[in-house]
Amino acid sequence: MSTFVSLLRGINVGGQKKIPMETLRRVYETLGYARVRTYVQSGNVVFDSAGIAASELVKGIGEQIEKTCGFTVPVFIRQPLELHAILTGNPYLINGRMNPAALHVTFLYQPPSKEEWENFRAPSDIADEFTLGESVIYLHCPNGYGKTKLSNIFFERRLGVLVTNRNWNTVNALYKMASE
Repeated sequence: MSTFVSLLRGINVGGQKKIPMETLRRVYETLGYARVRTYVQSGNVVFDSAGIAASELVKGIGEQIEKTCGFTVPVFIRQPLELHAILTGNPYLINGRMNPAALHVTFLYQPPSKEEWENFRAPSDIADEFTLGESVIYLHCPNGYGKTKLSNIFFERRLGVLVTNRNWNTVNALYKMASE
């Protein structure tokens, strides 16, 4: 059995695409996944599965959510080692910038093309910083994520890939859950 973390984009945010966590756990259990646990209400699920590729997990979970809930949801899959690499690779944990409230991780559904990334430009009038990592964008938002221009929509429109964001504490909690 392998442990996986799924991040669902856009559920239970602003009253849109509501899925109670009990229903979400049932979706995963229906698919035969074991040790299904959720974290907060925004679509974070840790579960175990045997011998299934991440692409098949994405497809199966997405189809089951649509069947059960009546809407589609982008599903991002990561494994504990990937989360560990994300946690240890954050460039904003260096030089005294360690305020977890200012740190966020934007998960990429797939990496942007080299051309898209090279042509990417952020607004020049912001205090926020970002760095492309392996399958993520690290964000440092000193004034809070709610005030940043570096939102999911910003990155999706400019890079042409789906993204979902989690705060630093959530990424740490998911890694801890997935490592137990």
